[in-house]
Amino acid sequence: MDADDHFVWAKVIILTVAGAVIPLTMPREHIPVDPNDIPKQVPLSDTGSYLTMMTHAYCDTLIYKANKVDHLPYDELPPLSDESYAKNLVKRSYQHLDPLVTKGRRNIVWSLIFRVFRWEFVEVVLMQVVRIFTLFLGPIGINRLLNYLETGGEGAVVKPWVWIVWLLIGPVFVAMGFDWLTYRQTKTTAQTQAILTQLVFDHALRMRVKANAPEVPPPSEPEVAGSSTADNQSSNNGSPAEQPTVSAGSSSSASSATKVQVDVAKSQTKDVKPEQKSSKGAGQDLVGRLNNLVTADLATLQAGQQFPLLFIFVPLQIIASTAVLYAMVGWSVFPGIAVMVAMTPIPGYISQLVRGLQVDKMKKSDSRVQSVTETMNSIRMVKLFGWEPRTSEQIAEKRAAELVTLRKVKLTNLLISVTNQLIPIGTVVVTFSTYTLIMKQPLSASKVFASMAVFELIQEYFTQGFLLLTPIIQAKVSLDRINEFLIDTELLDEFTAEPNSSLPTSTNVESDFIGIRAASFTWAVEDETSSASNQRKFTLCIDEEVAFKRGRINLVVGQTGSGKTSLLMALLGEMHYKPNGPGSAVSLPRAGGVAYHAQESWVLNATIKDNILFGAPYDEERYIAVLHQCGLNPDLALFDAGDQTEVGEKGLTLSGGQKARLTLARAAYSPAEILLLDDVFAALDVHTAKWIVDKCLRGELLRGRTIILVTHNLALAAPVADFVVALSANGRILSQGTLSSALEKDKKLQSELDKDQETLQKYEQTVEELEADKTPEKKPSGQLVVEEEMAVGRVSWSALRLFARNMTGSSTAIPFWVAFTLLLFISKLFAQLDFWILGLWATEYEVRDPMSVSAPYYLGLYTGAVMISFAAYAANYTLWTFGTLRAARIVHTLLVDSVLGSTLRWLDRTPISRVITRCTQDIGSIDRLFPMSTYYVFDIALIIAMKFGAVITISPIFSIPGVVVIIAGGLLGRVYMKAQLPVKRESSKAKAPVLGHFGSAISGLVSIRAYGAQDAFRKESYKRIDHWLRAEITFWNLNRWVSVRSSVIAGMFAAGLATYLVYGSQVNSASTTGFSLTMAVGFSSMILWFVRLLNMAEVEGNSVERIQQYLQIEHEPKPTKDGVPSAYWPASGDLRVEGLSARYSADGPQVLHNLSFRVNSGERIGIVGRTGSGKSSLTLSLLRCIITEGKMYYDGIPTDAINLDALRSNITIIPQVPDLLSGSLRQNLDPFSQCDDAELNDALRAAGLFSLQSDDDLDRITLDSAISGGGSNLSVGQRQIVALARAIVRRSKLLILDEATSAIDYETDNIIQTSLRSKLDKDVTLLTVAHRLQTIMDSDRIMVLDAGHIVEFDKPSELLKNKKGFLTQLVEESADKEKLVAMAYGN
Repeated sequence: MDADDHFVWAKVIILTVAGAVIPLTMPREHIPVDPNDIPKQVPLSDTGSYLTMMTHAYCDTLIYKANKVDHLPYDELPPLSDESYAKNLVKRSYQHLDPLVTKGRRNIVWSLIFRVFRWEFVEVVLMQVVRIFTLFLGPIGINRLLNYLETGGEGAVVKPWVWIVWLLIGPVFVAMGFDWLTYRQTKTTAQTQAILTQLVFDHALRMRVKANAPEVPPPSEPEVAGSSTADNQSSNNGSPAEQPTVSAGSSSSASSATKVQVDVAKSQTKDVKPEQKSSKGAGQDLVGRLNNLVTADLATLQAGQQFPLLFIFVPLQIIASTAVLYAMVGWSVFPGIAVMVAMTPIPGYISQLVRGLQVDKMKKSDSRVQSVTETMNSIRMVKLFGWEPRTSEQIAEKRAAELVTLRKVKLTNLLISVTNQLIPIGTVVVTFSTYTLIMKQPLSASKVFASMAVFELIQEYFTQGFLLLTPIIQAKVSLDRINEFLIDTELLDEFTAEPNSSLPTSTNVESDFIGIRAASFTWAVEDETSSASNQRKFTLCIDEEVAFKRGRINLVVGQTGSGKTSLLMALLGEMHYKPNGPGSAVSLPRAGGVAYHAQESWVLNATIKDNILFGAPYDEERYIAVLHQCGLNPDLALFDAGDQTEVGEKGLTLSGGQKARLTLARAAYSPAEILLLDDVFAALDVHTAKWIVDKCLRGELLRGRTIILVTHNLALAAPVADFVVALSANGRILSQGTLSSALEKDKKLQSELDKDQETLQKYEQTVEELEADKTPEKKPSGQLVVEEEMAVGRVSWSALRLFARNMTGSSTAIPFWVAFTLLLFISKLFAQLDFWILGLWATEYEVRDPMSVSAPYYLGLYTGAVMISFAAYAANYTLWTFGTLRAARIVHTLLVDSVLGSTLRWLDRTPISRVITRCTQDIGSIDRLFPMSTYYVFDIALIIAMKFGAVITISPIFSIPGVVVIIAGGLLGRVYMKAQLPVKRESSKAKAPVLGHFGSAISGLVSIRAYGAQDAFRKESYKRIDHWLRAEITFWNLNRWVSVRSSVIAGMFAAGLATYLVYGSQVNSASTTGFSLTMAVGFSSMILWFVRLLNMAEVEGNSVERIQQYLQIEHEPKPTKDGVPSAYWPASGDLRVEGLSARYSADGPQVLHNLSFRVNSGERIGIVGRTGSGKSSLTLSLLRCIITEGKMYYDGIPTDAINLDALRSNITIIPQVPDLLSGSLRQNLDPFSQCDDAELNDALRAAGLFSLQSDDDLDRITLDSAISGGGSNLSVGQRQIVALARAIVRRSKLLILDEATSAIDYETDNIIQTSLRSKLDKDVTLLTVAHRLQTIMDSDRIMVLDAGHIVEFDKPSELLKNKKGFLTQLVEESADKEKLVAMAYGN
């Protein structure tokens, strides 16, 4: 080589370095998405070089860290790229997806593809095209190499080592292209899930408070409550006359008033199409439906992301394959392709069946998930009533129906799989038949094995394409469901007005006007036309004008169900507005802020302090004043952590009175000028209620602010009332003005106010107890909700055994696994023999006269081997399907039974969102991905073993490299899994807080909108979604890391074997070499798939592990045979308690101290005491819901000797805020269909329902009335009446009322108490916990509790003789003193 040559090579090297090496290895500059918000940390994937990105080396540091610790903590994960921040994704996508922005019925599928992620889609398409060409590197290399061996190198221009290198780099290029493609797809999918999660949440904030109930089946066909699906949601117009608990919407502008005028109302209704109305609304269980949308539905996007492969890659790949095959076997390829085209409609037709089955399966899944969600949200009611066994049976029925449909889907998919694989095999047979029988051409090894490699590509991707059709259909169905939710959900009026008439300011309404003028309000637009007989309608009608006084205290009064809460909702813009005249208007100025106290107190799962601040700046002086004026200081003293105590989900650590005052404190602390307070006194005892009136309502903080107070307690509120609005039973204004004018028009109000005001002076003498003005001291952490547990290391064998042992019965385990193994072996053996048969056929052409070779014979052998393989595969997969579905059913049952059997303390410490995640996301994995990936682990492991056996049979020396490759692949997988498993666990863990935020926000949407706190909740949603995205994107990136490295190992093995076969001393025929190379390429590439699928199986096995954790939680005692009482028990309501002490946890303080008492059968016992005195703890102790010491005897039998379900089934408790299930009123009263309608109606009459309505009321409640989940389309008072009727139906000998009538007006309360005295059997023992003394004053005896001790227990007349007694003090403080004394003495 001369100097010029050296110079040329130097220039080549320099140019290569300058043009390729440097650009590929140079770090990239990070350009922030938002220049005004530059991230503090940037992931290496945003700045790494192109070579780093192609090899995914940005994961190296994470892999290294993970292999140095037992568990990789979340903080060690790479930071989230700012392009994936939820807020940036929202800015990017909402202009194309948000129905309020797009102003049309645009489908989100096409908007996502062609608008939001259009450049990512273009990149994916280009990478698919590049991938098509790289896939042919292997077949072309084999063809050229074998051709060289066949011809002995004659005329060869390219040396064999070039094709060997080709075999080395081919798999690497394929892997790099595929992994970059998958990297982009998985990242886009995760971003799409984040976008849609936030979009569903934001859209829920705009929804109308409809409190929809499901369609109710005829009485002759009872249906389990909560069984309706979201797809068959009701257009229910039943609307609460009182407090709705589920709502949605968006804040009005802080600087504008909620004002709606006549032209707006017209625009809201004129474009509503009748066919649309049936589908609008939130459905019967909004939380359950949203949970399903953002878990099960969004999970389908992972598989659905492969749609470009089906619609772009597969067609192009088939075209390119046809061209390559034409170059190898001539025109014989065209008859084969014609067969493929002709048979294509078969799997297409089957796919249509799958689509219908998938839709049905999603409905069944919805039904099960909604039942589980509703059960978990009402789990305390289920446990208190002893309904666990029957509830489990009902959920199991829904699960069984779901699995029947899932089995049909899986078996139909199997049929598609077999059909899809047979079609390419038919193509092979027709092509080779044409080539040998018609074209009379001999099949050489180079043509056989190279063309078979191409046919394998066609078979693989043709099959994969049709297999992907089902998940793509599933993803499309799920996106359509989300699209339907976005488009067809009924929104608040402010979001449905036409653009040119959006909430105009009327000249007829003064800027400071607070009230309504000439308007009617309903809970849904459909109320105007709906005539469904089983759905209640309520209309609030303001014929003239009601104007509340600025800067004063305004009362809203009326009997239960008259529409007091509806009046507040109308002001807030929650109800549908219908004008009654040209001057019609509704106005609630929001410039100074609005605060709202819901009748059913809504609290965040946060600390007491955070609940009060509610995002407002901390002002110590104001905060201390609020604690004092709302009487919270004594309560804080009871908690070890003071105001840092976590209140738990739905405020479960607080009593009803504490939640009410906490919610009031939030309103008082806020700077809002207008306060809407709904029945603040309902859950408070007289002493505390008076404190609130004197210290809070008359206090400095509320002075000068406009207060609209809904109340039943006129005696307490009358002294501070400046203006009174009285509502009649039909939702109209009965009177407004001064209290005296209201009393003149409503004698019922007068009778309730007929109190002795002089006794109020005595109140000052007993008020000192609440004078704890000290600032709460710094106390220990009050954390209630425990950190979610996570396993570390590999998925435990015990978790895998949990699934495996439930696939078969104990007696059928050995036959099952023997049959499974044998069928799998036969299937894979004959699948490998087809290549051997083709090689044998090609060898015949080498050693015999081509004309003497019997092509039909070898075609028959080949076809027979293929058919046996497919038959064994079909039988094997069917067996696996039945086994895994059996395991899925049993594991689901175990999970539900475990949670139903848990202790109340465990439920207190575990957010329901975590339980629901197990029942949705993790059960979904057990249904689909885990059994599928596990099956293919077995499948590919056997293929690898057979291919490896074939390789070392031909080339024994390669047994050592083969073992090295296996070991290297195993080590690579081990290193990878050390990082992947903890990341998967963190991703699963991060999903539950997103759902928890959903549930919490949705249950308090009215409050959120009233406070204008939507932005704060959106930001919290962004934060939680970002937390999840960080783990989710890292999880998928790690997949790409292992893929590239596995491909390098595969390429090295295939190239090494080719080198040995070509240049080694061993002389082999071209057919033998081709067979060996085909097996080697398959073996090495299968190692990659084996590692992937093994990792996938282990990652999905994390779901089994997470479920197993919930099978090992703290449980209540399980039923035993000895614990089943006799059939006649209980014969009486006799109750005896000896030395009862109780605590909520094993290490917690005692809340009851050595209580002993006796209650005779048929006695009526009243239980009173200050907040925190132990009243509710006593009722829970009687039901063995908390840890107790001592003895309790019910009808002579120790309660600890009776099974819990038997005990609780024979004691009925009615809590202060009862839970109702979605379904009809009949199903709520008698969920297990044990009573006839006459008995149910008698119970409703005894509970006082019929005294509140007449037969001609349009909105009257009947047994066929639809009840929404949680009873949200009824007022709290109506719910208490329904719960009381349910208790009467149960006919228990012991009935416990825990503030069961607190939300009911006095007159109705009197009716109920009178009814209970006359309607209950004489041997029914009644324990009544109440703050209203008149509720319990005529009891046979009254128990007074204080700090967990019984301080008084005797007849009320005897207790009143003690002038210094506790009961006497309570009576003295009451404005009803004379009436109470008369009741005590039986007058």
